[in-house]
Amino acid sequence: MGIWKQPIDLESLNSWRQNTLLEALGIHITAFGEDWLQGTMPVDHRTHQPYGLLHGGASVALAETLGSTAAMWTLDPEKERAVGLDINANHVRGVLSGTVTGTARPLHIGRSTQVWEIRIEDESNRLVCISRITMAVVPASAVGSR
Repeated sequence: MGIWKQPIDLESLNSWRQNTLLEALGIHITAFGEDWLQGTMPVDHRTHQPYGLLHGGASVALAETLGSTAAMWTLDPEKERAVGLDINANHVRGVLSGTVTGTARPLHIGRSTQVWEIRIEDESNRLVCISRITMAVVPASAVGSR
């Protein structure tokens, strides 16, 4: 189980996509390990910028999805929730088509904040984007429920 305080069920996680940005962009959570969470996103008309490349904002949406989902799974949802404080991204390689895969790993899991690094790679395992998200840990009563 590693760092996860809840059992991870990929089918349940992906059911949350319905009627959200994740569904619109084709983001899927695909795998997890002791201390990482992974997901994919297509590079197509939904995620292109006008020049036909993967849109940086789509990469950030994938990174935030993975980092915030991972953060939530380290908490007791009856008591705490994770909400985004800051995210940054460096886009290092353009992608025209295919699928990108992001992997979120914790840099810091604290009582009131968490910091996650998300590496997004193309189908040849080349780095496309590196992102870091900082999450605030707040009482569950401060945030709506799913």
